[in-house]
Amino acid sequence: MSDSGLASSEAQRRFHRFPVEGNVHVYSGTQMWTANLLDVSLRGVLVAEPAQWHGTAGNRYRLDLRLAPGLVISMSVDLARVEPGQLGFACRRIDLDSFARLKRLVELNLGNVEMLNRELSALG
Repeated sequence: MSDSGLASSEAQRRFHRFPVEGNVHVYSGTQMWTANLLDVSLRGVLVAEPAQWHGTAGNRYRLDLRLAPGLVISMSVDLARVEPGQLGFACRRIDLDSFARLKRLVELNLGNVEMLNRELSALG
C-alpha cells in the first residue's frame, strides 16, 4: 500500500488503536491458544498469531486480555482478519466490568476526554 493509502486508511479509522503489552488467551470450544497482544481499540484487538493456530476468519471466539496481574478484559469476538503473523479480532460482546476496564485503558492512552466521547458515540 502506498503512503497515501496508509494516510487515507488512518483518516477513515474511527477508533484509535494503541500498542499494549500483555498476552491473550483465545478460546474456541475446548481449545485454547496463548498469543502476544499487539494493540487494542474500543472495537477490537490485534494479536500475534499463536503457535498451531488454525482458526478461520468469521468464526466466533472468546478472548481474555491479560494486561497485568489481576487485570483481565474478557470479550466475545469474531476473527475479522488474518495476516501473516497477525490476527485481528472484532469485539462482539463485552461485560460491563470488562468494558469499564477497556474504556479506562483507551482513555489513558488518548489523553483527551472529547476524543474518547467521540469514539464512544461511534460505538452506537
